Amino acid sequence: MELRHLLYFKTVAEELHFRKAANKLFISQPPLSRQIKELEEELGVILFTRSNKQVSLTRAGQFFKKEIDALFSHLEESKNLVKQMQGAIHTPLRIGYISSTYQQHLVPILKELPTFFPFAKTRLYEVPTVKQIRALEEGKLDVGIMRTPVNSENLKIIHLFQDPFAVVMPANAQTLTGTDTLGKFLKNQPFIFFNQDYAPDYYRKLVEICHRLGFTPEVAHEANNIHSILRLVESGMGVSIVPASVQEQYPFLKLAYYDLKEIPISTEVVLAYKPAASNAVTDWFIQQFTAKFNLPNPVE
Repeated sequence: MELRHLLYFKTVAEELHFRKAANKLFISQPPLSRQIKELEEELGVILFTRSNKQVSLTRAGQFFKKEIDALFSHLEESKNLVKQMQGAIHTPLRIGYISSTYQQHLVPILKELPTFFPFAKTRLYEVPTVKQIRALEEGKLDVGIMRTPVNSENLKIIHLFQDPFAVVMPANAQTLTGTDTLGKFLKNQPFIFFNQDYAPDYYRKLVEICHRLGFTPEVAHEANNIHSILRLVESGMGVSIVPASVQEQYPFLKLAYYDLKEIPISTEVVLAYKPAASNAVTDWFIQQFTAKFNLPNPVE
């Protein structure tokens, strides 16, 4: 059995058509059929069922395809690692994030990246959680920093930290003490929230917090960027409820924050990636980023 036999099998299994597979491999159909037959004889199993109109994988063929896909994926990863050792890899590190996650750890890591991978470039994309998940699954992102929930069987999730919520108001807002007083004040305030379609689970939690404070919020303005929301609050256009960690992101804004410790609702920040699509640069970034949160190395 040679590597070309496996490549021929993989191509036919993907195309489920011998002529199309032969064209893709730049060979004629009879030699391809003969190579597949030799592979089946060596394995002692039938990999394909053939008819005049259709080619399909047998149960053994389906299993073998998964194994061969994994083998070729590992081979490609090994090729990239060898290139990386020679400093020749140019594949960009594509990082997705949401605006409300604190990015203080990103800058020092990205500054350090060229020391270890001089040819690697970085691409940062501000993308909502739902779109990040899809982009990671489709191989359009390498790493995603987002908030739960993350519903995907193809991604590995690394839990970074729990982020409680806080009410944010203009710095000159009246001083409030106690949940009851806070709720009565907020009841008559215009709110600035993320768009519900942009971050549905996040939006649901904000509304639930308001309900626990005794009112339904009047959402006067919507924005899809945390900086825009905070700027609108600072200008006196309303109040909002945000993850407490954003206070560290924008210390220069003239805002007042009131924690909601008595309301047990929080949001969790996670890092997600697709192990099957990982490479040396991605693994290095994940190791460095999670170490900032004192987490064990997740890719050892």
